[in-house]
Amino acid sequence: MEEIRDEYRSVADRAEGLFKDKGSRFISLAYPVETEDQVREIVASVKKEYHDARHHCYAYRLGCGGEKYRANDDGEPSGSSGRPILGQIDSRELSDVLVVVVRYFGGIKLGIPGLVRAYRTATADALDNAGTATKIAGRNYSVEFGYMAMNQVMKVLKDMDLPQSAQDFGERCSLRTRVRLSAEADFRDRMEHISDCGIKMLE
Repeated sequence: MEEIRDEYRSVADRAEGLFKDKGSRFISLAYPVETEDQVREIVASVKKEYHDARHHCYAYRLGCGGEKYRANDDGEPSGSSGRPILGQIDSRELSDVLVVVVRYFGGIKLGIPGLVRAYRTATADALDNAGTATKIAGRNYSVEFGYMAMNQVMKVLKDMDLPQSAQDFGERCSLRTRVRLSAEADFRDRMEHISDCGIKMLE
């Protein structure tokens, strides 16, 4: 059976970096993110905070396998800014990360090679300052069960060291848990063998 890879690296914290060349300033901002909605909110807030800057270029990669990504040049020559930012994210094998580089134009054009170097170096500075963290990909489940099944359900959660949240012990019992991808098949199998217990994957 194919081994499921569920560990990946991201940035540990929000961090800043800086690169200067011929009067232009490149302020880089790295953020840990998990959704495209978060990306949109952060980019909008950066544009508001640095509203007097000439460009707000960015790139991000999301997900355990890095399947969602985008590079945006925001008015800079095509491929001169967003791509080098994404390249730095990829060369470090990071995901769930957004880097925005804010450029204040200094009056002297840098040319495509100069821009590539500037955006790459600024991004590297922010990522160096952010540090790395190991993340574990998983899925959220709701578990519903009768009182007679409670001991069995709780034993599975304890044996697999799974977190519990949103517990509700009314007429029926329910709770939520998060299961890492590599343990998902085992979790489903164990729960399906408990009578009067149902599980549902949550979005």
